[in-house]
Amino acid sequence: MTSDKSSYQGQGKHAAENGPLPPRGPPAKRNRFTDDNPPERLRHSKLIGSAEQSNIDFKTLHTHIRNYEKDFPSFREPKEIGFFSLNKQHEFQDDRSQLRFYCPPKYEQNEIALDLRKGYHEWIKRDETIKEYIDELVRWIQKHRDKFRIPGQDKDNHRLNTDFVCWRGLLTKLLCTPYENRDGWIIAVTFYKGTYYLCEFDTEAKKHERFNSTPKQQEMSYWGYKFEQYVCSDRPGNEPMTHIPVNTNEAYCTVVRTRLEQHSLVFAGEVDCCDEEGKYVELKTSREVFNERHDRNFKRFKLIKWWAQSFLPNVPTVICGYRDDDGVVRDIVKYKTCDIPNKVKDLNNQWKPNVCFNFLNEFLLFIKKVVEQDDSRNIYLFTWQPMQDVTYKVYPPKSKYSFMANWY
Repeated sequence: MTSDKSSYQGQGKHAAENGPLPPRGPPAKRNRFTDDNPPERLRHSKLIGSAEQSNIDFKTLHTHIRNYEKDFPSFREPKEIGFFSLNKQHEFQDDRSQLRFYCPPKYEQNEIALDLRKGYHEWIKRDETIKEYIDELVRWIQKHRDKFRIPGQDKDNHRLNTDFVCWRGLLTKLLCTPYENRDGWIIAVTFYKGTYYLCEFDTEAKKHERFNSTPKQQEMSYWGYKFEQYVCSDRPGNEPMTHIPVNTNEAYCTVVRTRLEQHSLVFAGEVDCCDEEGKYVELKTSREVFNERHDRNFKRFKLIKWWAQSFLPNVPTVICGYRDDDGVVRDIVKYKTCDIPNKVKDLNNQWKPNVCFNFLNEFLLFIKKVVEQDDSRNIYLFTWQPMQDVTYKVYPPKSKYSFMANWY
């Protein structure tokens, strides 16, 4: 994955930048500092800052925005350490076979008309009733344990020397939590051989929403996938194959390593395509913006998710197909991920990247403080609802929230 260098200035050289670092112990107290690079410009601070007074009381984690209004925490430039594909049958493949290539439509800008409804009834839809947990990610880890060993570590020692392993979508949800006012979340955590594994579970509200979705809502869930098919090809220079059914069993995922303050992280996330320079691209669709209220809601609720999702794995570009209410794309706009926060500065009570990352840092600290038993059978369940604090419960082995594969 090619880096967007302008987003990660001031990091300095790290001895193990391209390899794992041993998990650190509890953070030492350090003095607060002032960063010359403002958070709004997304230039991450050097590791000279401090953890502020904690928002943790060992039973709950406070989530009010004011608790996280402080300097942007140290966040190392994310580096791709691997990738994998899921084929037409949603089977794991340790390769790049499902990587797609961006192929912009050959229209004049005012002539774009991509019908996202086309082919809906032929959609080959992944079976969402089958819970996948983090199986594909740990399958990749199992095949590439050499990427986690530190000098002198025996091959029979399967410690990952990594604090946290999870899907990118879970981290995106955590980054957005301080500003979320509608959807809660449930995150299960297990501690195994020195690493915390995280897995998201559906809330009851999410299950109800999916079960009671209308035919129109089900069709609209297809539109984003169809847009991807319109603007992606299987090989550079090839034309998109829009006549074949959309198959959402297929996917290409990047595996990324980074560090947030003292927390080392490895996560995987689906990538839509890459551009002619080999840089990853995130594709989105959104309703056309017609008035001030639409514009305000778009900036407040959508752009934060787009930014968080792409900033985490260092995806430099987001491309959006703006559609009408009939599902026809009329315009395509390209955004630089690092510029997205600048687009919300005209909002009252705008969302701020430093608040998002400070909350994520505190949540990871919260996990480290309360998850004590190094045993993959035990589950710590963290839950959150808007306007409330994060709480947790401990579940015994073989509970409904157990998620680690027996073969791992």
